[in-house]
Amino acid sequence: MDYAHWDEMPTRWRDNDVYGHLNNVVHYELMDSVINRWLISSAGLDPTGGASIGLCVESRCSYKAEAAYPAVIRIGLRVGRLGTSSVRYELGLFEGERLLAEGEFTHVFVDRRTRRPAPIEGGMRAAMERLVVA
Repeated sequence: MDYAHWDEMPTRWRDNDVYGHLNNVVHYELMDSVINRWLISSAGLDPTGGASIGLCVESRCSYKAEAAYPAVIRIGLRVGRLGTSSVRYELGLFEGERLLAEGEFTHVFVDRRTRRPAPIEGGMRAAMERLVVA
């Protein structure tokens, strides 16, 4: 459970599928939401007006255990790799101490207008460096 940042999100009634557990897409929603909430609150991302934006170019999720509504999911976040214009986030989803899923998202930061890779610099890079766990 070596994660540099933790967040919590409650599940919603609609998150359960016909099989009575959280649908697989909910895990991706939770991970994407935690990453972007952290980027906005801690790394200075301006999603609607900033010069650069992060585009997801790869994601994966490995499911370990079921969960169902109602539940509060704890999400651990760390940076597994920080490149010039890309970052790989690693996440763990937990209900209490029980590991539900592990996932990764890779963002490439690009210029908002040209969509060409843009370096991760300044405060955003410093914030991401704080999430690197050895």
